[in-house]
Amino acid sequence: MPITINLAPPTLIPVPRRPRWSDTDWEWLFPLIKNFQIPPAPTCPSPTDLDIWLAGSLDRLTALLKEFPPVSRRSHYSKPWWTPHLTTLRREFHKASRMARTHGTPPLRDVANISKAGYFKAIKTAKNKHWSSFLLSATPQTLWTAKKLTYGRAPSRFPSLPGAETPQQMNKVLLDDFFPAKEPFSPPPRLQLDKKAPPLTKEEIATALSKCSPTSAPGPDGIPYSSWQQVNRVNPSIILQILSPLVSLGYHPASLKGSNGIVLDKPGSLLGARTPCNDLEGKVTLP
Repeated sequence: MPITINLAPPTLIPVPRRPRWSDTDWEWLFPLIKNFQIPPAPTCPSPTDLDIWLAGSLDRLTALLKEFPPVSRRSHYSKPWWTPHLTTLRREFHKASRMARTHGTPPLRDVANISKAGYFKAIKTAKNKHWSSFLLSATPQTLWTAKKLTYGRAPSRFPSLPGAETPQQMNKVLLDDFFPAKEPFSPPPRLQLDKKAPPLTKEEIATALSKCSPTSAPGPDGIPYSSWQQVNRVNPSIILQILSPLVSLGYHPASLKGSNGIVLDKPGSLLGARTPCNDLEGKVTLP
Protein backbone atom coordinates (compact mmCIF):
# COMPACT_ATOMS: atom_id res chain seq x y z
CA MET A 1 0.00 0.00 0.00
CA PRO A 2 1.47 3.41 -0.90
CA ILE A 3 2.65 5.53 1.99
CA THR A 4 3.09 9.29 1.70
CA ILE A 5 6.66 10.39 2.51
CA ASN A 6 7.27 14.06 3.35
CA LEU A 7 10.81 15.42 2.89
CA ALA A 8 11.80 18.90 4.06
CA PRO A 9 15.03 20.73 3.20
CA PRO A 10 17.09 22.54 5.86
CA THR A 11 15.38 25.73 6.94
CA LEU A 12 16.26 28.77 9.03
CA ILE A 13 12.74 28.95 10.50
CA PRO A 14 12.86 28.49 14.31
CA VAL A 15 11.96 25.03 15.51
CA PRO A 16 8.33 24.98 16.67
CA ARG A 17 7.50 24.42 20.30
CA ARG A 18 7.39 20.73 21.12
CA PRO A 19 6.04 18.74 24.08
CA ARG A 20 8.45 17.50 26.74
CA TRP A 21 7.01 14.01 26.99
CA SER A 22 9.33 12.96 29.82
CA ASP A 23 7.75 15.65 32.02
CA THR A 24 4.14 14.62 31.37
CA ASP A 25 1.92 14.91 34.43
CA TRP A 26 0.71 11.32 34.40
CA GLU A 27 -0.95 11.63 37.82
CA TRP A 28 -3.58 13.92 36.27
CA LEU A 29 -3.69 12.01 33.00
CA PHE A 30 -4.19 8.48 34.41
CA PRO A 31 -7.85 8.96 35.51
CA LEU A 32 -8.74 10.47 32.13
CA ILE A 33 -7.17 7.55 30.27
CA LYS A 34 -8.93 5.01 32.49
CA ASN A 35 -12.30 6.60 31.70
CA PHE A 36 -11.55 7.20 28.00
CA GLN A 37 -14.14 5.54 25.80
CA ILE A 38 -13.77 4.56 22.14
CA PRO A 39 -17.11 4.76 20.28
CA PRO A 40 -18.25 1.45 18.79
CA ALA A 41 -16.99 0.77 15.28
CA PRO A 42 -19.66 0.88 12.54
CA THR A 43 -21.16 -2.46 11.57
CA CYS A 44 -20.43 -3.58 7.99
CA PRO A 45 -18.96 -0.16 7.18
CA SER A 46 -17.72 1.29 3.93
CA PRO A 47 -14.01 2.25 3.77
CA THR A 48 -14.97 5.90 4.12
CA ASP A 49 -17.09 5.24 7.23
CA LEU A 50 -14.26 3.29 8.87
CA ASP A 51 -11.75 6.03 8.01
CA ILE A 52 -13.98 8.66 9.63
CA TRP A 53 -14.51 6.54 12.76
CA LEU A 54 -10.79 5.79 13.20
CA ALA A 55 -9.62 9.35 12.49
CA GLY A 56 -12.12 10.76 15.00
CA SER A 57 -11.06 8.28 17.71
CA LEU A 58 -7.35 8.93 17.19
CA ASP A 59 -7.85 12.71 17.11
CA ARG A 60 -9.62 12.64 20.50
CA LEU A 61 -6.96 10.39 22.01
CA THR A 62 -3.93 12.30 20.68
CA ALA A 63 -5.47 15.64 21.69
CA LEU A 64 -5.82 14.32 25.25
CA LEU A 65 -2.22 13.10 25.35
CA LYS A 66 -0.84 16.38 23.96
CA GLU A 67 -2.74 18.49 26.48
CA PHE A 68 -0.68 17.58 29.56
CA PRO A 69 3.06 17.59 28.71
CA PRO A 70 4.73 21.03 29.02
CA VAL A 71 6.04 22.52 25.78
CA SER A 72 9.37 24.14 25.04
CA ARG A 73 11.25 25.41 22.02
CA ARG A 74 14.58 23.69 21.55
CA SER A 75 17.41 26.09 20.78
CA HIS A 76 20.87 25.43 19.38
CA TYR A 77 22.13 27.35 22.41
CA SER A 78 20.72 24.69 24.76
CA LYS A 79 23.53 22.57 26.19
CA PRO A 80 23.17 19.44 28.37
CA TRP A 81 26.26 20.43 30.38
CA TRP A 82 24.94 23.88 31.34
CA THR A 83 24.43 24.49 35.07
CA PRO A 84 22.92 27.29 37.21
CA HIS A 85 26.45 28.08 38.41
CA LEU A 86 27.48 28.90 34.83
CA THR A 87 24.48 31.20 34.52
CA THR A 88 25.67 33.14 37.58
CA LEU A 89 29.25 33.32 36.26
CA ARG A 90 28.03 34.52 32.85
CA ARG A 91 25.95 37.26 34.49
CA GLU A 92 28.92 38.45 36.57
CA PHE A 93 31.27 38.30 33.57
CA HIS A 94 29.01 40.49 31.40
CA LYS A 95 28.43 42.88 34.28
CA ALA A 96 32.19 43.29 34.86
CA SER A 97 32.78 43.69 31.10
CA ARG A 98 30.20 46.47 30.85
CA MET A 99 31.70 48.29 33.82
CA ALA A 100 35.21 48.03 32.31
CA ARG A 101 34.03 49.36 28.94
CA THR A 102 32.08 52.21 30.57
CA HIS A 103 34.73 53.50 32.97
CA GLY A 104 37.94 51.98 31.58
CA THR A 105 39.90 52.07 34.84
CA PRO A 106 42.68 49.46 35.34
CA PRO A 107 41.09 47.86 38.45
CA LEU A 108 37.80 47.31 36.57
CA ARG A 109 39.64 45.85 33.57
CA ASP A 110 41.49 43.46 35.90
CA VAL A 111 38.19 42.38 37.45
CA ALA A 112 36.71 41.84 33.95
CA ASN A 113 39.69 39.70 32.89
CA ILE A 114 39.47 37.61 36.07
CA SER A 115 35.70 37.12 35.54
CA LYS A 116 36.28 36.12 31.91
CA ALA A 117 38.99 33.61 32.79
CA GLY A 118 36.88 32.07 35.56
CA TYR A 119 33.80 31.88 33.35
CA PHE A 120 35.50 30.09 30.44
CA LYS A 121 37.42 27.81 32.80
CA ALA A 122 34.13 26.79 34.43
CA ILE A 123 32.65 26.08 30.97
CA LYS A 124 35.58 23.81 30.10
CA THR A 125 35.28 22.02 33.44
CA ALA A 126 31.52 21.49 32.99
CA LYS A 127 32.05 20.09 29.47
CA ASN A 128 34.70 17.64 30.63
CA LYS A 129 32.59 16.54 33.59
CA HIS A 130 29.52 15.97 31.40
CA TRP A 131 31.53 14.05 28.79
CA SER A 132 33.13 11.80 31.44
CA SER A 133 29.73 11.12 33.01
CA PHE A 134 28.24 10.39 29.58
CA LEU A 135 30.98 7.85 28.74
CA LEU A 136 30.73 6.15 32.14
CA SER A 137 26.99 5.63 31.71
CA ALA A 138 27.15 4.78 27.98
CA THR A 139 25.01 1.90 26.75
CA PRO A 140 24.84 0.12 23.39
CA GLN A 141 21.96 2.45 22.50
CA THR A 142 24.04 5.61 23.13
CA LEU A 143 27.22 4.58 21.28
CA TRP A 144 25.97 6.26 18.09
CA THR A 145 25.44 9.50 20.02
CA ALA A 146 28.98 9.29 21.43
CA LYS A 147 30.37 8.81 17.93
CA LYS A 148 28.44 11.83 16.63
CA LEU A 149 29.73 13.99 19.48
CA THR A 150 33.29 12.86 18.77
CA TYR A 151 33.13 13.75 15.08
CA GLY A 152 31.34 17.05 15.67
CA ARG A 153 28.28 18.54 13.98
CA ALA A 154 28.10 18.20 10.20
CA PRO A 155 27.04 21.24 8.15
CA SER A 156 23.39 21.50 7.16
CA ARG A 157 22.79 19.96 3.77
CA PHE A 158 20.14 18.11 1.82
CA PRO A 159 21.16 14.89 0.02
CA SER A 160 20.63 14.40 -3.67
CA LEU A 161 19.70 11.51 -5.91
CA PRO A 162 20.42 11.13 -9.62
CA GLY A 163 17.86 13.21 -11.47
CA ALA A 164 16.35 14.61 -8.27
CA GLU A 165 17.47 17.93 -6.82
CA THR A 166 14.38 19.25 -5.04
CA PRO A 167 12.42 17.61 -2.18
CA GLN A 168 9.47 17.09 -4.53
CA GLN A 169 11.66 15.26 -7.07
CA MET A 170 13.26 13.14 -4.32
CA ASN A 171 9.82 12.29 -2.99
CA LYS A 172 8.78 11.04 -6.44
CA VAL A 173 12.01 9.04 -6.94
CA LEU A 174 11.69 7.30 -3.57
CA LEU A 175 8.02 6.50 -4.08
CA ASP A 176 8.61 5.18 -7.61
CA ASP A 177 11.49 2.99 -6.38
CA PHE A 178 10.04 1.54 -3.18
CA PHE A 179 6.34 1.72 -4.11
CA PRO A 180 6.04 1.27 -7.90
CA ALA A 181 2.72 2.26 -9.41
CA LYS A 182 0.16 -0.50 -9.86
CA GLU A 183 -3.12 -0.69 -11.65
CA PRO A 184 -5.76 1.19 -9.66
CA PHE A 185 -8.49 -0.89 -8.10
CA SER A 186 -11.87 0.15 -6.81
CA PRO A 187 -12.36 -0.40 -3.06
CA PRO A 188 -15.29 -2.57 -2.01
CA PRO A 189 -18.49 -0.65 -1.24
CA ARG A 190 -18.79 -2.47 2.09
CA LEU A 191 -16.21 -4.22 4.26
CA GLN A 192 -17.06 -7.72 5.44
CA LEU A 193 -15.86 -9.42 8.61
CA ASP A 194 -13.39 -12.25 8.09
CA LYS A 195 -14.67 -15.05 10.28
CA LYS A 196 -11.36 -16.92 9.98
CA ALA A 197 -9.26 -14.00 11.27
CA PRO A 198 -8.11 -14.64 14.87
CA PRO A 199 -9.17 -11.87 17.26
CA LEU A 200 -6.56 -9.38 18.41
CA THR A 201 -5.61 -9.70 22.09
CA LYS A 202 -4.28 -7.33 24.74
CA GLU A 203 -1.24 -9.59 25.17
CA GLU A 204 -0.27 -9.21 21.51
CA ILE A 205 -0.42 -5.42 21.74
CA ALA A 206 1.58 -5.37 24.99
CA THR A 207 4.23 -7.64 23.46
CA ALA A 208 4.52 -5.48 20.35
CA LEU A 209 4.85 -2.27 22.39
CA SER A 210 7.43 -3.81 24.73
CA LYS A 211 9.77 -4.29 21.74
CA CYS A 212 9.54 -0.60 20.74
CA SER A 213 12.32 1.75 21.86
CA PRO A 214 11.16 4.77 23.92
CA THR A 215 13.91 6.83 22.23
CA SER A 216 12.77 6.02 18.70
CA ALA A 217 11.52 8.87 16.51
CA PRO A 218 7.74 9.40 16.80
CA GLY A 219 5.32 9.24 13.91
CA PRO A 220 3.33 12.10 12.37
CA ASP A 221 1.30 12.51 15.56
CA GLY A 222 4.49 13.38 17.49
CA ILE A 223 3.69 11.01 20.38
CA PRO A 224 6.61 8.69 21.33
CA TYR A 225 6.44 4.99 22.13
CA SER A 226 6.88 5.66 25.85
CA SER A 227 3.53 7.50 25.98
CA TRP A 228 1.73 4.76 24.02
CA GLN A 229 3.19 2.19 26.43
CA GLN A 230 1.83 4.17 29.37
CA VAL A 231 -1.59 4.41 27.73
CA ASN A 232 -1.66 0.65 27.20
CA ARG A 233 -0.64 -0.05 30.81
CA VAL A 234 -3.36 2.18 32.25
CA ASN A 235 -6.16 1.18 29.87
CA PRO A 236 -5.29 -1.77 27.58
CA SER A 237 -8.72 -1.67 25.94
CA ILE A 238 -8.08 1.66 24.13
CA ILE A 239 -5.58 0.45 21.52
CA LEU A 240 -7.34 -2.92 21.36
CA GLN A 241 -10.68 -1.29 20.47
CA ILE A 242 -9.00 0.91 17.85
CA LEU A 243 -7.12 -1.88 16.06
CA SER A 244 -9.53 -4.83 16.41
CA PRO A 245 -11.97 -3.67 13.67
CA LEU A 246 -9.05 -3.13 11.28
CA VAL A 247 -7.81 -6.69 11.81
CA SER A 248 -11.22 -8.31 11.58
CA LEU A 249 -12.15 -6.32 8.45
CA GLY A 250 -8.71 -6.63 6.85
CA TYR A 251 -8.49 -2.90 6.12
CA HIS A 252 -5.57 -0.45 6.26
CA PRO A 253 -7.13 2.99 6.84
CA ALA A 254 -5.95 6.18 5.18
CA SER A 255 -5.17 7.90 8.51
CA LEU A 256 -2.40 5.34 9.18
CA LYS A 257 -0.66 5.79 5.81
CA GLY A 258 1.15 9.06 6.53
CA SER A 259 4.86 9.20 7.37
CA ASN A 260 7.74 11.56 7.99
CA GLY A 261 10.88 10.83 5.97
CA ILE A 262 14.28 11.33 7.59
CA VAL A 263 17.05 10.96 5.01
CA LEU A 264 20.38 9.74 6.42
CA ASP A 265 23.27 10.61 4.14
CA LYS A 266 26.95 11.23 3.65
CA PRO A 267 28.29 13.89 1.26
CA GLY A 268 27.44 12.69 -2.21
CA SER A 269 25.62 9.51 -1.22
CA LEU A 270 22.27 8.50 0.23
CA LEU A 271 22.45 5.93 3.03
CA GLY A 272 18.80 5.47 3.77
CA ALA A 273 15.60 6.84 5.17
CA ARG A 274 13.62 5.97 8.27
CA THR A 275 9.90 6.52 7.98
CA PRO A 276 7.53 6.21 10.92
CA CYS A 277 4.55 5.10 8.91
CA ASN A 278 1.55 5.63 11.12
CA ASP A 279 0.10 7.38 14.13
CA LEU A 280 0.65 4.35 16.37
CA GLU A 281 4.40 4.47 15.74
CA GLY A 282 4.78 1.71 13.13
CA LYS A 283 8.02 2.01 11.21
CA VAL A 284 9.41 1.03 7.83
CA THR A 285 13.18 1.16 7.31
CA LEU A 286 14.16 1.94 3.75
CA PRO A 287 17.65 0.64 2.84
